[in-house]
Amino acid sequence: MGLLKNQVALVTGASSGIGKSVAFYLAKEGAQVAVNYYSDKEGAEDVVQKIKDIGRSAFAIQADVGSEEDVLRMFKAVYDEYDNLDILVSNAGIQKDAPFEEMTLDQWNAVIRTNLTGAFLCAKQAVKYFLKRGVVEGISKSAGKIIFMSSVHQEIPWAGHINYSASKGGLTELMRSLSQETANKLIRVNSIAPGAIKTPINEDVWKDDEKHKHLLKLIPYNRLGEPEDIAEAAVWLASDKSEYVNGTTLFVDGGMTLYPGFIDNG
Repeated sequence: MGLLKNQVALVTGASSGIGKSVAFYLAKEGAQVAVNYYSDKEGAEDVVQKIKDIGRSAFAIQADVGSEEDVLRMFKAVYDEYDNLDILVSNAGIQKDAPFEEMTLDQWNAVIRTNLTGAFLCAKQAVKYFLKRGVVEGISKSAGKIIFMSSVHQEIPWAGHINYSASKGGLTELMRSLSQETANKLIRVNSIAPGAIKTPINEDVWKDDEKHKHLLKLIPYNRLGEPEDIAEAAVWLASDKSEYVNGTTLFVDGGMTLYPGFIDNG
């Protein structure tokens, strides 16, 4: 332990699921963690307590990442608490599913607002700080690290979830273009694209034997991912172990993007 010693991380959407594990694993490696949540205060406080139980520092901060006012307040809270920021994990995301012809503008806007605009607003504040502070010797070789939480559906089309897929496709080019723009300032920007991960949002699938069996047909590795699988990847991307990795998406999906329908020659 100690890959992220003396660093400060902000994880959005960290009250449950992937965000919760990411926050905890960053803390295990020495980071002080700001745990953002939108509505699940109890969940966020539980994460904070688990981090404190292992002797690390954390605090919870409520904010709607789609609101610039909230984002500014959230970043101020981080600086007030820790007077620093080294790592942003932009994880907050939602789904509002519907067949395309039935999808409302409100459903479209809500998903784009949180998943894409929220990522933009948070990354903007992080970049402004990283540019001002620069590299801190003895802490990290990078001036700052941004990790966007994307999805295999940045690459795999997903009928019935077009707003979600569009948000993740947009996030991909946000990440790549931002990396291109800031890499010469030693700011590292990457994404993680999870596949099917066991979280509360898809509990109805992995707790149903038939649905679970059907889903496994889409995963060559023949198991669902765990939030910890994503957290381990986030730790690596946030650490100097991945210092030369910039502008890429790390797929953590058990091979879901390998078009498993072609295993038997299609």
